[in-house]
Amino acid sequence: MPPVTTRSNTEPRLSRPVQVAESIKDWVVAEGLKAGDRLPGEADLIVRFGMAKGTIREAMRILEAQGLIKTRTGPGGGSFVHEVSRERAKALLGNYFFFKNLTIGDIYQLRLTLEPELAASLAGNLPEDVLQLLERNIAQYSRPARDLEEERAQHVASLRFHAILAEQARNPLLGFVIDFMVKLLSDLTVYRRLYSPPNIELWQQGHDHQKALVKALRDGDADCARAIMTDHMETAWKLMRQQEVEVQNRFISE
Repeated sequence: MPPVTTRSNTEPRLSRPVQVAESIKDWVVAEGLKAGDRLPGEADLIVRFGMAKGTIREAMRILEAQGLIKTRTGPGGGSFVHEVSRERAKALLGNYFFFKNLTIGDIYQLRLTLEPELAASLAGNLPEDVLQLLERNIAQYSRPARDLEEERAQHVASLRFHAILAEQARNPLLGFVIDFMVKLLSDLTVYRRLYSPPNIELWQQGHDHQKALVKALRDGDADCARAIMTDHMETAWKLMRQQEVEVQNRFISE
């Protein structure tokens, strides 16, 4: 019988269902189970983990809420190992940062470290259809916005450019972290209305940097791609910080 996961005395005490859920995850890894593999039935789990039916059921509900198992009813039903989608993983991780009061600087500090290296690694390695996808994305903000609603949409679309690049990362961890930061920044921009008032310089700089970056990626010039992305991040950080201060000042004055 696999041991139920325990924690040190310095860590918060976990409820028994949570401990069992952790033990089931450990067992799945130890057994080498993959997404789609069937888990043992309830009776087997009761014996295997030495826990009451109610505890096992609650542990399975926890795992299903985490997106790690999927339960199907009817013929051929049961509980199956489930791979957490990228979107769900970002949403779950976003919950952790919900009350952290992140700033523009917090996000851009990390973006400035990671995104230039991603750009350099992708230079000369992107298929033409992805390069064209990036160009079509840029076309969505080829001119300044005419109103605040369009300004908001352009901000979100310009960040999507970076999400597209993140999806192409050969390092899945690097790609996920960058994609997650893009989502945080997009949510922050909309929630705090950092697109208001419109900033022509921010639009122009972002548009020009991204067009130049696509050319460097197509040409396979890693050093140029790294330099363009570095300048893009530094410029966007400065201008977005100005937007953040503008919003804060407007809030205080109101």
